[in-house]
Amino acid sequence: MAFVNTPAFKSFKPTPESIPPPNAVLKLSVPPGIPVHIHPLNPLTFLLRASQIYPDKLALSAPEGPNPAFYSYAVWCVTQRVQNFAYALKKVGIKPGETVAVIAPNCPMIADALQGGLAARVILCPINTRLQHHEVEYILEHSQTRLILIDHEYLHLIKGTKIPFIVSNDTGRVGGDPYEVFLSEGRRFSRERGWEGLDVEGDENQGCLLCYTSGTTGRPKGVLTTLRGSYLAAIGNASDARMSSSSIYLWLLPMFHAAGWTYPWAITFCLASQITLRTVDFTKIWKHFLGSGVSCYCAAPTVQIGIINDPAARKPPQRISAIIAGAAPTAHLIGSLEKVGIEPVHVYGLTETYGPFTRSYTHPSWATMSLEERSKKMARQGHAFSTAAEVRVKQEKEEEEEGEERLVDVPKDGKTMGEIVTRGNLVMREYFRDPEATAKAFRGGYFRSGDLAVWYPDGAVAIMDRSKDIIISGGENASSLAIEQELASHPHVLEVSVVARSHPKWGERPMAFVTLHPQHVAKWRGEKGEKEFGEDLKKHARKRLPGFACPEWVRVVGELPKTSTGKILKTELRKVVAKL
Repeated sequence: MAFVNTPAFKSFKPTPESIPPPNAVLKLSVPPGIPVHIHPLNPLTFLLRASQIYPDKLALSAPEGPNPAFYSYAVWCVTQRVQNFAYALKKVGIKPGETVAVIAPNCPMIADALQGGLAARVILCPINTRLQHHEVEYILEHSQTRLILIDHEYLHLIKGTKIPFIVSNDTGRVGGDPYEVFLSEGRRFSRERGWEGLDVEGDENQGCLLCYTSGTTGRPKGVLTTLRGSYLAAIGNASDARMSSSSIYLWLLPMFHAAGWTYPWAITFCLASQITLRTVDFTKIWKHFLGSGVSCYCAAPTVQIGIINDPAARKPPQRISAIIAGAAPTAHLIGSLEKVGIEPVHVYGLTETYGPFTRSYTHPSWATMSLEERSKKMARQGHAFSTAAEVRVKQEKEEEEEGEERLVDVPKDGKTMGEIVTRGNLVMREYFRDPEATAKAFRGGYFRSGDLAVWYPDGAVAIMDRSKDIIISGGENASSLAIEQELASHPHVLEVSVVARSHPKWGERPMAFVTLHPQHVAKWRGEKGEKEFGEDLKKHARKRLPGFACPEWVRVVGELPKTSTGKILKTELRKVVAKL
């Protein structure tokens, strides 16, 4: 890592309370009544194991900004960054099963919390930093939060709260940083009892994380996930990202988003190192791609587009895997990533499935295909992870037996549409304090994703649309995702999103919102240029799509509205369409 030779790295000294005692015992006590042939699954064990094997290896780093910080596995695990965190929660009276919220960008505090919360047996609630005050207020109330850990940049989100909170100035130093004082007090409260002084959760099905959905169609729902699910999801992610002890993971995906898709534990499972960035800064990203040995990162397509279009983009000296979710990668994106030596890995999942639980697995035969053909194969959501149960596509039967809804598999013909469903290890335990929503999501004995898909003969699933995004034109169902895939193949299109717009004859027709590649903006500038581009895109579409799926309207925009994790907000585009 390039920053290992910097003055900041060489001068950084962890707080005195962070220095491990000699001969520290790195093991969790065995809960009473556990049979010899069982150990309850808990992702915290990955961290303790990594600290035993590589105590001096760099585990967690925050090399950018005014206060760079660097922690070895020994320092991070044995004391300050995790163990002290757990004892600090005990000191202020937080009990097992109670909720602790964390509001922070990708930085050491949220990384600490995702490990230390497990050690303290609390339910950790990571909150999106880009929400509005009233949304955060609702989540804090609904989650029954007892304590808030908050980064100094986001204090406005909890203005007026009566819930106790601890501020982090993200310094790594006790002077002037209440969070560091909080950790140091935890060390003193521990009286050097170490890991053996912390009670271990004996039930692997206990809830440990509470992650709230975006709430784009109503109040956000709290997704409660378990120790067992987090453990198995982390292993699945590590396996499918091909991570190892030599891996260096760069945090671009927010850790608050579905707990970073369980990558906080996938990293420690692999004995790997991680680099945190507080913001998505493309200059800094390429600095670490080219100089820090980064081998893996996760990001939505919109972030990937920014990466490949940065002036610094060029082939790194090492292989990098780009884990892509949120939308299928287009042929142009796949080709652009591969051109600079980045391997795209398309995964699919939801907050309710711990983030990704399926992957589009590549086949040797794809190597001889054209980029466009290969991209269509890669755009499928594919097959379930090795640690997940099977992913299926089902339809509801028309008749009901004994008053229960029955689901049946659709034919594996790549044409018949149904809903993606799954069950098993990588499904949430429940929606917190919402039995009605839980029962609705689990109707028919499966978790109902709400994503409409087809099932191919090889067992791969491919999403056609969210149920609410299907465009019904003249009685025909048009998939907005399928339309977007074809429109994105136009060489001048950077990003595209398609929504339904009312039509006097056909009921609905597609409307496309498009951003252009920077080098092509000038060609289509102005009202006349935009009109000509619209005609050119429609001509392109007619060669690839049936008439009812071709866009009736095209609007060129400077940018598309997005969520904090880079997903395009079709709800905002529908508001625009509603006024037309």
